[in-house]
Amino acid sequence: MNLTDKFKKLKAGGKKWTVVTSYDYWSASILNHTNVDALLVGDCAAMVMHGHKNTLAADPEMLATHTRAVAKGAPDKFIITALPFMAGKKSLKEGLETVEMFVKAGAHAVKIEGGFTNEAFIKAIVSMGIPVIGHIGLKPTHIHILRGFKVQGKKEEEADMILVEGLMLQELGCTCIVLEAVPPSVGLRLTEKLEIPVIGIGAGADVDGHGLVFQDMLGLTTDFKPKFVRQYVDGASLVTSSVNHFVSDVNDLSYPKPAEMYLPKKKAAPAKQLQQIVN
Repeated sequence: MNLTDKFKKLKAGGKKWTVVTSYDYWSASILNHTNVDALLVGDCAAMVMHGHKNTLAADPEMLATHTRAVAKGAPDKFIITALPFMAGKKSLKEGLETVEMFVKAGAHAVKIEGGFTNEAFIKAIVSMGIPVIGHIGLKPTHIHILRGFKVQGKKEEEADMILVEGLMLQELGCTCIVLEAVPPSVGLRLTEKLEIPVIGIGAGADVDGHGLVFQDMLGLTTDFKPKFVRQYVDGASLVTSSVNHFVSDVNDLSYPKPAEMYLPKKKAAPAKQLQQIVN
């Protein structure tokens, strides 16, 4: 059974999929021991890890570097790497070289935004036996024409086009689809129509699975919080408190303690001295 058939079987059985982003070794090492199904090395690394205002600054080298680190930290997880802005647009050869770079770095699948302009590219990747994850709804690389990160599919004709695009991606051989920032009705409609799983990122409750950015769910991002994010811990406050506690311990001389120092071992007394002490 190939991966696409396996995913279809999981969908038919009602298995909900979970995806969390990861960009480095330490987070991947932790996530490797969780129950999450897949890790996404997304192009949002440009924002989360490098401080850019959008995903357009991500490039193949950046994402390949992050993929290598994640693959080392999470050898037991299914790893997806997002193809960055303009990948596959300049030439099919250049796009396939990027896919090759990601697979060699440790990715098991690649994620591609949009289907209408990527038909030949997706066909070529699938023909090589590489799983492709489609991405529709809000496409972050299209933010200039969308005038920002805005919910898609509010109008009936927009919702219809999202469905058409999803069906086309399924026909092209995509293993599953990421559906971002759409009304719940669009998420339900797409999930019911497609045989492959639909992974929602702000797409309502009725999709086949859900994904979140690791830093968002841990409350580590303080300047941007989409409506769909559920924060499971106030990580920013926890980190701030921990660092300030360390500074306080240093200033009041309670750090380091002897147990935290490399103290010289006491030398054992020579045998003759021990005999004299005994006598």
